[in-house]
Amino acid sequence: MTDQVKAQVIIYSSSLCGFCFRAKRLLDSKGAAYQEISVDGRNDLRQQMMQSTGGRTVPQIIINGNAIGGCDELHMLDRQQKLDSLLAVS
Repeated sequence: MTDQVKAQVIIYSSSLCGFCFRAKRLLDSKGAAYQEISVDGRNDLRQQMMQSTGGRTVPQIIINGNAIGGCDELHMLDRQQKLDSLLAVS
């Protein structure tokens, strides 16, 4: 059995965001571990998110240091069969 190095995934989210829920559900279905940073009521974290990703809305997802966008972009990567290779680096 080979050990796989898992990708570092960060998701900026909000508790009332349906798109955040969908993105996390997809990541969960892939078995991806991720660090969730809630920006609820935290302007400092929202500013950090915008500086890190260039995005203003949640979710914002970073995989291995690369901002990939939000929920739609995450699902598009999955449809293009590119997400799995991003999430598991052998």
